[in-house]
Amino acid sequence: MAKFINPFTDVGFKKIFGQEVSKDLLIDFLNDLLVDEKSITDITFLDKEILPEYMGDRGVIYDIYCTTESGEQFIVEMQNRQQVNFRERALYYLSHAVSRQGEKGADWRFGLKAVYGVFFMNFRLEDMPHKLRTDIVLSDRDTHEQFSDKLRFIFIELPSFTKEEEECVTDFERWIYVLKNMETLNRMPFKARKSVFEKLEKIVDIASLSKEERMKYDESIKVYRDSLVTMEFAEQKGRAEGLAEGMAKGKAEERRIIAGQLKRMGMSFDAIREVTGLSDSEIDKL
Repeated sequence: MAKFINPFTDVGFKKIFGQEVSKDLLIDFLNDLLVDEKSITDITFLDKEILPEYMGDRGVIYDIYCTTESGEQFIVEMQNRQQVNFRERALYYLSHAVSRQGEKGADWRFGLKAVYGVFFMNFRLEDMPHKLRTDIVLSDRDTHEQFSDKLRFIFIELPSFTKEEEECVTDFERWIYVLKNMETLNRMPFKARKSVFEKLEKIVDIASLSKEERMKYDESIKVYRDSLVTMEFAEQKGRAEGLAEGMAKGKAEERRIIAGQLKRMGMSFDAIREVTGLSDSEIDKL
């Protein structure tokens, strides 16, 4: 039986990063993520559900939505499977958070605060180089100089992280190692180096969950495992269909090769058609 909760579940992820009582864990992670860039000292959790601006507008729900003491906003999500238009969805979320900063009245001068999207991905992002961290900023196409620092996407591709405990060099890598391996760990590593991991150990210990928390967590685990089974079935079905299609294409090509050889030997179209099943027009093109 696992000692620590699974952070890839909805309940597990929010217990680590989405509670007021443990918000110092999120602060520590964000500071390690943006080391030498920012030093966040406090955050305020905002309502995940951003109410529509008008009737019929699409509501937006995030896993974790918070603002720093300087007014910068962070949207933090854990995604376990690829989704249609995943990158466009991320763009919509962040753009929505930016647009809602607009104030009514003539005195507002577009004084926007930066919005960050941090997306943990328990899958590989398609059509992108496979690496642990992908930072997307607004920059000039030719000079690569930053155009604005008000919109930033950070995609964390967990399958691309393969380091062992002793290979972790930075505190960011230590966080990723713990999150990726948490459910299989028997002890919490790095406690001697960072006290935050000692607090993390207490929070994620399954034995410390209340009866109500344990019921919610067990249900969350069920949803997570059902999702994995569904994904595996879809992948296996896709591979089977691809194999069948490949075999069909292979057989068709084999028939064309045989037909071409028979044609060069002078065999009649009727005989070639009888042997290969190809039409006269197909044989004529060979």
